[in-house]
Amino acid sequence: MCVKLTRSGPRKYVKLVEAFRDERGVARQRVIATLGRLEQIQSGTSDALLNGLLRAAGKPTLAQGTGAVGFAPAVSVGDTWLLHALWQKLGLGDAFRRVLRNRRQFDAEHLLRVMVFNRLCDPESKLGILRWLEGTRVPGVDTAAVTHQHLLRTMDSLEACTAALEAALSKQLRPLLDQDLSVVFYDLTTIRTEGQCETGDDIRRYGPSKDGGIARQVLLGVVQTAEGLPIHHEVFAGNAAETHTLVPPIERVLQRYPVRRVVLVADRGLLSLDNLQTLREIKVGARPLEFILAVPARRYGDFEDILEAFHRGACAQAAAEVTEEFRWQGHRLIVAHRPDLAQEQGRRRDEQIAALQADAARCAYSTPFGHLFHQHSAGDSTDIRPPVPRPFGRGSRSEATQAGHCYSAGVVDVNVRARRLRIDSPLRVIR
Repeated sequence: MCVKLTRSGPRKYVKLVEAFRDERGVARQRVIATLGRLEQIQSGTSDALLNGLLRAAGKPTLAQGTGAVGFAPAVSVGDTWLLHALWQKLGLGDAFRRVLRNRRQFDAEHLLRVMVFNRLCDPESKLGILRWLEGTRVPGVDTAAVTHQHLLRTMDSLEACTAALEAALSKQLRPLLDQDLSVVFYDLTTIRTEGQCETGDDIRRYGPSKDGGIARQVLLGVVQTAEGLPIHHEVFAGNAAETHTLVPPIERVLQRYPVRRVVLVADRGLLSLDNLQTLREIKVGARPLEFILAVPARRYGDFEDILEAFHRGACAQAAAEVTEEFRWQGHRLIVAHRPDLAQEQGRRRDEQIAALQADAARCAYSTPFGHLFHQHSAGDSTDIRPPVPRPFGRGSRSEATQAGHCYSAGVVDVNVRARRLRIDSPLRVIR
């Protein structure tokens, strides 16, 4: 026996049927009983009959249940409710709604909040946001009414009023900042992009990536407080020089926030003579801008005299980290030396030299076009001499800058541990 649903006009009926074979052996069905209309069965009028059948079969009734645990799909609400409370406490909802008012026929602030929350909880593309909303609830937002087209139109609204939005955001952040910003960090990173389309004002350019190699990308510069609170960011073309990105964000921060003292901290890639001159001219009220810039290893040649004296006087017999302060072009230059790190880098340098010499020996005897490396005979031994890089800066580098010691040098303060590989033998190419 089995239960069968039949239709008669707009209604459905539940019937108990039995399968049998007629005198010709053909399989057929006959109705044993009509249990009623489907909506009556679903309303519970037949529960007594069902319970009786279950008891006769020795199974739990509907009220007793089977004892099995069922799992319903979960909806994420905790993280979005927390972010919503923070969003409202900071006053971002009202501030952004005033800027975005009357720009679209839908609530752009709600969609902006959805995109921000998604970026913080589970970053996705615009289409991915729709999938994310299937398992998430955002307070005050009808997630079923969010469409891909509305998200794209909200992005158009943001582009049209970027300056007003940034001004509104800075106004809401001012109470969270001290007027005396003791330290402000600035850093620059690269964001790789995909796609081949190009526009006239496209800032996606090919340039050196932070991940290595050349990539189509944009540069993102972020200014944040010592507590890690980001207060400003700017996007630059992917092939822009890092040294040209430092000053504009700092000037905008000084315009938007009524601060009295700022100490700028930036990494070694942002040091240039042009930057130093421009930073000297920036004023925070009546006071000059204070800054701490790291010195890149390629600029060590500019400090050759200072490093040579420091190496001979303090580093030669040092057993622990030593530091010393010098004057350089009107700035404080702080140089540090770590013997343990210098020893480790010296060991790695020697291993690299040995590997290069081994490769040179193999190439000298394996190339089909003759020997690429000059062989120097000394008695019974033959020395295969690998290449040496050209010195950086004007003139040859001193013992202090070539001897493999680890230095940290910087304008005011620094932590630089990069060293150049030095190979003492010259390269001779035989044509």
